[in-house]
Amino acid sequence: MMNFEGLDPGLGEYTPGLHGGLEPGLDSSMDPRLDPALLQGVELDPDALAVPVSESMHIVEGMYSELHSVAAEVGVPVTATHFDLQEELLWMGNHRGHASSFFGPTMGRYSSFQGHMTDDIRHIQSMDTGVLFLTKNNLKCLTRGGLIMFDYTTEEGADMHSLILTDNNTLLMGGLQNYVAELDLTTVQETQKFSLEVPGVAIMRQSNRFFFCGHTSGKMSLRDLRTFKMEHEFDAFSGSLSDFDVHGNLLAACGFSSRGLNGLSCDRFLMVYDLRMMRAITPLQVHVDPLFLRFIPTYTSRLAIISQTGQCQFCEPTGLANLADIFHVNTVGQLLMSFDVSSSKQALSFGDSGGCVHLWSSAPEVSFNSYSRETELALPCLVDSLPQLDWNHELMPLSLLPMPLTSTEPLLSDWPTSLIVPSPRRAPPVDPEILRTMKTVGFIGYAPNPRTRPRNQVPYKIKDTELEYDSYNQVPESPIGRDEEPHLYMIPKKYRKVTIKYSKLGLEDFDFKHYNRTLFAGLEPHIPNAYCNCMIQVLYFLEPVRCLVQNHLCQKEFCLACELGFLFHMLDLSRGDPCQASNFLRAFRTIPEASALGLILADSDEQTGKARLGRLIQSWNRFILAQLHQETLEQEGPQAYRGASSSTLGSSGESVIGRLFGCEVENSSLCRCGKETVRTSLTLLFTMHYPEQSSLDKTIEEYDFAEILKKSICLEQSTQAWCENCEKYQPTVQTRNIRCLPDVLVINCEVNSAKEAEFWKAQTEYAYNKALKKEAAEPPKPKEPLPTEWCLEEELCSVEGLTFDTQAEDMKHVWIPLSLKMCISKTQGLEVSSLSEGEELTESEEAEGASVYDLVVTVSHIQDARTGGNLVAHIKVGETYHQRKEGVTHQQWYLFNDFLIEPIDKAESAQFDVNWKLPAVLYYVKRNYHPKYDLRIKNPIDASVLLTEASLARKQRKSHATFIPLMVSEMPQAADLVGLDAEFVTLNQEEAELRSDGTKSTIKPSQMSVARITCVRGQGPNEGVPFIDDYISTQEQVVDYLTQYSGIKPGDLDAKISSKHLTTLKSTYLKLRFLIDTGVRFVGHGLQKDFRVINLMVPKEQVIDTVYLFHMPRKRMISLRFLAWYFLDLNIQSETHDSIEDARTALQLYRKYLELSHNGGQEEFRKVLKALYEKGRKLDWKVPDIDSADGQGTAVFPSVMGL
Repeated sequence: MMNFEGLDPGLGEYTPGLHGGLEPGLDSSMDPRLDPALLQGVELDPDALAVPVSESMHIVEGMYSELHSVAAEVGVPVTATHFDLQEELLWMGNHRGHASSFFGPTMGRYSSFQGHMTDDIRHIQSMDTGVLFLTKNNLKCLTRGGLIMFDYTTEEGADMHSLILTDNNTLLMGGLQNYVAELDLTTVQETQKFSLEVPGVAIMRQSNRFFFCGHTSGKMSLRDLRTFKMEHEFDAFSGSLSDFDVHGNLLAACGFSSRGLNGLSCDRFLMVYDLRMMRAITPLQVHVDPLFLRFIPTYTSRLAIISQTGQCQFCEPTGLANLADIFHVNTVGQLLMSFDVSSSKQALSFGDSGGCVHLWSSAPEVSFNSYSRETELALPCLVDSLPQLDWNHELMPLSLLPMPLTSTEPLLSDWPTSLIVPSPRRAPPVDPEILRTMKTVGFIGYAPNPRTRPRNQVPYKIKDTELEYDSYNQVPESPIGRDEEPHLYMIPKKYRKVTIKYSKLGLEDFDFKHYNRTLFAGLEPHIPNAYCNCMIQVLYFLEPVRCLVQNHLCQKEFCLACELGFLFHMLDLSRGDPCQASNFLRAFRTIPEASALGLILADSDEQTGKARLGRLIQSWNRFILAQLHQETLEQEGPQAYRGASSSTLGSSGESVIGRLFGCEVENSSLCRCGKETVRTSLTLLFTMHYPEQSSLDKTIEEYDFAEILKKSICLEQSTQAWCENCEKYQPTVQTRNIRCLPDVLVINCEVNSAKEAEFWKAQTEYAYNKALKKEAAEPPKPKEPLPTEWCLEEELCSVEGLTFDTQAEDMKHVWIPLSLKMCISKTQGLEVSSLSEGEELTESEEAEGASVYDLVVTVSHIQDARTGGNLVAHIKVGETYHQRKEGVTHQQWYLFNDFLIEPIDKAESAQFDVNWKLPAVLYYVKRNYHPKYDLRIKNPIDASVLLTEASLARKQRKSHATFIPLMVSEMPQAADLVGLDAEFVTLNQEEAELRSDGTKSTIKPSQMSVARITCVRGQGPNEGVPFIDDYISTQEQVVDYLTQYSGIKPGDLDAKISSKHLTTLKSTYLKLRFLIDTGVRFVGHGLQKDFRVINLMVPKEQVIDTVYLFHMPRKRMISLRFLAWYFLDLNIQSETHDSIEDARTALQLYRKYLELSHNGGQEEFRKVLKALYEKGRKLDWKVPDIDSADGQGTAVFPSVMGL
């Protein structure tokens, strides 16, 4: 539909009238909704030829005649009609925003729904999955039955009139504003805006060469299909444009001419343009006042010209109009408001101002599309189709009689749910010996037969033995449906195990933002032993631990404190993007204590879900605290790395971990002979011990959490121990007492069996029942409004020391308090009690040394039979982290489930439904403990890491040096260029499966390890000379050296036989970290993958990636080899890859990019890219065979040995 400048403003209230051209003789009372202002400002020729047209009596083959008419909504003008491009449906939209569809030539009503509440529908476009409806400032996509697929609102002030699909997933929208918007239908987001030289695009068409835009000013612009830049413009009419269409090399348009003060007049000359010569040919005079026109090519390129009064004329665009080719649409005095032609050209549709839709056809058996898919129709009523029964027939079965269900009793065929739960036979697990010895080639694994069972025979078990946690409680059937398996419906979606869906692009098109809308960084779970991700997050959000490890740096190759510091630095830099703990877990796998404690899982255990994660994470918690305590306590000469300034946190004789978590305990052993032995030690955490239950009495007594915690800390138990007095093992009473309170109280919950789970469940039920009784006795308090978007604090209520902010329902599955009061008195020893929220210590309690502990961490084991379970953490994130990441100062609980991060209510952090969520680890922190610690971070990495270092390789000689280290005068500064390239080897092959359609699905990606890192100077007299060329020693087994792509050969990474400059990963990592912290800019090709495997987080402004510099949107990425050949005339990577050569080439390409973009500007550079892609397509992106000497001779960098 068109809007015209110069028309009466009243047209703005009645969009369907935008075509103008009303005859003054027509009575406006024919439709009470028509604005009288429509009759102003438009002049028609009074001497227009009136053509009498007789009504069609029958359809003549090849001639268009009326087939059917339907009144959609009487009196409401039809503003848009559209033939469905996939099915035999005709769509219409009216002035009130209502949409209807009609099926086939009989025009039976198919669907009817409200497309918009108030605005008129201006354009309808069908797609494969649904139908698009465009209104003034809204685009809605609905299914053909009327279900909303998406609802997109345009910018304020937009006045949309037309849209066009550019491909299956993209469309353009135009209107009276000064831009055309491009919308991605997959994400339903605006991807870009194209500004217009001439505003007011109300009609859009497309050919294989151009986009055509019809403007309200009477002009038509031809635009490039890729850039939308205007290539040509036709000034067709002096007044305004009414309609135009394109076919082949012809463009025909109709419109209005300006008649001075008299307004606009409908022009009876059609403007026709030849698109080959880009000029107008002879205008075509017609006998009706043209409002719509369409090409209807059958045997010839016919044009259909339609007037608003219903007169239709067919003519050839290059010939003369004939009066005999005119017919009339019987609108009963109404005006035509919309028009469309079916894709088969057999049917025409007209919508008038009276609410009627007219279908005209050229064939009795009309088909809207050449190949339409079958339309889903409603099922007919079965009662009407019942066969006639013969009552006199003796053998007529009584079951044919329809019997209504009148009683409330269940039918005999309605089986109870217990009998219809599906119980499929699960496949037996693969023998661990097979998994251990299996070698994979591609995605197929080969292993020798361990011969532990008969050949081709699998033992049949009536009842599969489930995992231990399945026996805790029998899960009732899901209310969602009988086909759903148990265990699934009970677990909320956010707690389930999250997995990364890999595509052929790897991780690039995976939407991590869907799982994490915060600015905190998640951790990826696909790395071996990544079960500890949740505990890494716990340590990160403890401020003293974070500052400690980020200040720590030592010379040990595998130091967990150093690796945690590097990882925490990445988490600090990330703005919501996930990180991976690959380097930390690599160092973790080398620690002998971790292997001895069974903390390193085999791949088979992780995949089959055999690992007992709850027990595992508690052992890991104990191990990591002890390891960090030991590593930060060790003093190896100067604390800093290779002579750097000493760390303030690591210089003292006492470990920060010991001060933070440590608690001095006194262990007393009393033999029955009276001999007592007392020993003191430091413990970093406590383990819960639950009371023994009588085997006769099955009922579980009620206990307070504080009471159990006190007994667990001050433990008393009888064991066999050596008595020096008796000189033999004797029954002794072991008693433990604490001498001081830690700043962070760490508790391992030890809920590792059904017995402990039943105890925990009973205590939560006791607490919940108490809460219900207390709530019934006390009237509920009025709730306060929510203070912020994140904070969910409401009126407080206290239940037996357990503090929560909503009703008693929040007490369900809760036993632990949010706050504890702890005190060591001289008379009674340790005292522990729950503390209500808002309750403070009295002066006397403070004088006695009492402290308040707040719950800040709960780690839970989620038991899911389908996925094998996972671990999640609830963490109370403090103000300093929110200030750094979100820019706000408040505290908030979050759920951390690998890369899924979501804010939660604090009540949820203490809820443990032991049917699927078991408590594992609790952290309580002393209130206001931060001032004791120095929380400043001083970067321990300085320039000394770039100085010359010895190689690990025994055979390396100076004559083999491939790089020259930086001198002190060459130390990099901010914004300096550094060329970088890295080569990798494969540690584990990827795991994939073939789908039934033949496509490959990646289950687990290949695990890569960096093998060589090269950095070359980017400026100065030695530009292009490497200053880092490190081969990385690895202790892990390499399954594929990828020699063809990496240049790494077997033996290059072995210190015994390698002739390369061999270093540790930590040494090279520190060099790169120093360069990043300095602010240099890295130039390379495909750096995103390089930094990901090296496990570095580099700010985007410090990365110059040539793969994106020479890339056009929605086109393929171009290899470094092809770019070097095309722009630099270099022949690289002919046999194998060399990282020095690749890094130099990337630098040269960046220089070439600067030269091209500065000399010719962006427009010229775009032309260069077009030529590059055209050349690549011709050569199939393969570099032609040339003399290697030709390419290598053009290099501009000096050799290393020539300096």
